[in-house]
Amino acid sequence: MTAPRPEPGPASVPDRPSLEGIEARWDAVWEDEGIYRFEPPESRAEVFSIDTPPPTVSGSLHVGHVFSYTHTDTVARYQRMAGRAVFYPMGWDDNGLPTERRVQNYYGVRCDPSLPYDPGFAPPPDAGALAKRDEIAVSRPNFIELCDRLTVSDEKAFEDLFRRLGLSVDWSRTYATIDEHCRRVSQLAFLENLERGEAYQIEAPSLWDVTFGTAVAQAELEDRERPGAYHRLRFRSADGGDVWIDTTRPELVVSCVALVAHPDDERYRPLIGSTARSPVFDVEVPFCAHELADPDKGTGAAMICTFGDTTDVVWWRELDLPVRTVIGRDGRFAAEPPAAVTSAAGRAAYARLAGHTVGRARAEMAAVLAEASEMDGEPRPITHAVKFFEKGDRPLEIVASRQWYIRNGGRDPELRAALVQRGREMNWVPGYMRARYESWIDGLNGDWLISRQRFFGVPIPLWYPVGDDGLPDWDRPIEPDRARLPIDPSAEAPPGYAEADRGAPGGFVGDPDVMDTWATSSLTPQIATGWRTDEELYALTYPMDMRPQGHDIIRTWLFSTAVRAHLDTGGPPFATCALSGWILDPDRKKMSKSKGNVVVPVDLLEAYGADAVRYWAASGRPGTDTAFDEQQMKIGRRLAIKILNASKFVLSFDSDGGSDAGSGGSDGGGGEITETLDRSMLHNLGDLVEAATRAFEAFDYARALERTESFFWGFTDDYLELVKARAYGERGPAAAASAQAALREALAVLQQLFAPFLPFVAEEVWRWWHGSSVHISPWPDPDRLRELAAGAGPTPSAVASAVLGEVRRAKSEARRPLRTPVARAVVTDTGDRLAVLGEVADDVRAAGRIRELATAAGSAFGVESELEQPDPAD
Repeated sequence: MTAPRPEPGPASVPDRPSLEGIEARWDAVWEDEGIYRFEPPESRAEVFSIDTPPPTVSGSLHVGHVFSYTHTDTVARYQRMAGRAVFYPMGWDDNGLPTERRVQNYYGVRCDPSLPYDPGFAPPPDAGALAKRDEIAVSRPNFIELCDRLTVSDEKAFEDLFRRLGLSVDWSRTYATIDEHCRRVSQLAFLENLERGEAYQIEAPSLWDVTFGTAVAQAELEDRERPGAYHRLRFRSADGGDVWIDTTRPELVVSCVALVAHPDDERYRPLIGSTARSPVFDVEVPFCAHELADPDKGTGAAMICTFGDTTDVVWWRELDLPVRTVIGRDGRFAAEPPAAVTSAAGRAAYARLAGHTVGRARAEMAAVLAEASEMDGEPRPITHAVKFFEKGDRPLEIVASRQWYIRNGGRDPELRAALVQRGREMNWVPGYMRARYESWIDGLNGDWLISRQRFFGVPIPLWYPVGDDGLPDWDRPIEPDRARLPIDPSAEAPPGYAEADRGAPGGFVGDPDVMDTWATSSLTPQIATGWRTDEELYALTYPMDMRPQGHDIIRTWLFSTAVRAHLDTGGPPFATCALSGWILDPDRKKMSKSKGNVVVPVDLLEAYGADAVRYWAASGRPGTDTAFDEQQMKIGRRLAIKILNASKFVLSFDSDGGSDAGSGGSDGGGGEITETLDRSMLHNLGDLVEAATRAFEAFDYARALERTESFFWGFTDDYLELVKARAYGERGPAAAASAQAALREALAVLQQLFAPFLPFVAEEVWRWWHGSSVHISPWPDPDRLRELAAGAGPTPSAVASAVLGEVRRAKSEARRPLRTPVARAVVTDTGDRLAVLGEVADDVRAAGRIRELATAAGSAFGVESELEQPDPAD
């Protein structure tokens, strides 16, 4: 025997049930009762822990957040009802470029690290009205204070919206990626990476965003189609012949260090190993062979410049070539040409480029080449993919800079294979998304660059000694005492030094950089679970059970989290990756703030209510892009209202076979369920619970909602109508008690099945007759429902609904009201089904208002209905 469902108390149904105001009312009750607070159980097996995505704090949430966070919440609510202690914290991703840009725009300030801290600085009174004045330069500490101030207010607004949406988050376990705890964890993890040799610093070519003045990582790149042009340039071979090169970047010919062709390209085999001289600048460069050269691209031969793109970097490294850098961190050409340019003509030509931006230098160089007759014809326009920082507005450049990296398999096949294996140890929802993870790993061409030349982020926790020559010794970093973490090396002195020693010969300098925001976000499982700070919590919650996130950041957040977990524990950080799709606008384009096509969630919540918005969101399949559809929200609101009304109807019956509509009564659910139709309905309900459970265990919340909603509409449209007369006592107390008990049993189960999706209306109707929250009630048990069904199968319900449906159709086709009596109805069907119809015939006659119900054996189902003619007097 299975455990019975806890008995409800007397029902107290409001006279006029309404959805108005239920979000605020029940949120306050849940908070007061601590419904969603994580209470540590005795064993890890009793916990379900969620690595909740910390949304970027950059002004406002959009409808995409509502979409994906609802998915997570449905799973959290199911797991809680299934008996697990749900660890469901919320974080705020408030460090990095989005916050910096928002603070700059909001307060009209610009960070200047050379300025001293001003303890009396206050933002100008016209903050947000930048048209009135220029940006104000502030020190880095002042800028960070403004970041902290603005993120606090943004985070409060985010929490208010998420509460209104009904997220069952444990709000006592909130973190921010720039708070003291997160800085400590980030810095400690970095120092452990450094200690194990997984973090290293090197001066090398790196991708550089000119606008933001920082290096960026491979995972933060995106290709954007941009207009360009091929320029065909003349190099001269050692024997005086012409070697033509197609390039889209003629301005970089001054930084050319070699020519290259594929080793199997017969056209250039005689030249491999020889030299050529560059046009205009007359610099001798070697002619090399490399497998990455594409014989079908342009002329088949290419310039290797330092540096035009990432392929140049690969060629430069593998062919051991020199560096001739011309573009600085400001995106402009240096004042002086590379040392290899010695001719007067070459230096004069370079003077026409010096100080210019890349675009201006390109046009100027094309003019120089044309004047020198070193370019074949006019530039040929093309459209091609150009690499951008995902948050940037100008094409990336490649400049040499000193940066920190964490090993991620980009140059280590053994580590790469281990990270692929970590992915295969996780459950991917949907399963095909794992291919994106592995494809990203296969395409890595370097390690993870984690340092950024920005201001609002977790500082690299190191100092460097300064030699007698006044230069930092980058190879001898000074580590902090780990008990001091978090530290800011730009504001604190290392052990054994005083602040007066900063920058002085024999003194120290602090590392000027901060960590990439992903270097902190990659540690959200460790941050949330108490890694190195709360070992008991860590043991109960790590590795986490679920990582919900968007499919577009598999290469960034998911992969970087897998890297940090593997380096720390040798295992995966979570058991399941549950991926959400994008929200598409009516033109099937991704909604994003940058495109200006987002919808404000508050407006939707005001118009339709949280449950209706959640209904739309939960209808989206895992990992599938979903169209924004207000019509779905209207359907969701209609469903919520129907749940109110159906619950009011069911709970209106007293325990004596009568009704006491609106005033409530005793449970009435204790009566014996004896009628065939009631038992058949409960059998079908047991099948529904089993299907919904199976769907939730597979993280397919949309399937669970679809099945539950379909059953509910059949329950209200057919079953309620079929048993209504009997429930009112028209066939005696015993038959009425059976109907009422079955109705209440089904109502309780349906309220529980809807609870993960429509938490407010489910709580509203549950509390009419229960003393505690539906969200901590036990998930329904299909075996219990089948015991109540006592052997009845699905056929009685199916036959009764089918006959009633045909009778209704006949009335509709005759354009007669559904209350129209039927003089005679003849049901044709197989003998077995007609026998079943006999068991439910009284309910069918009452619901269809059928005077005479006759049967006829046949091979195909059909119903002939003879409607009573209307009384002319009526």
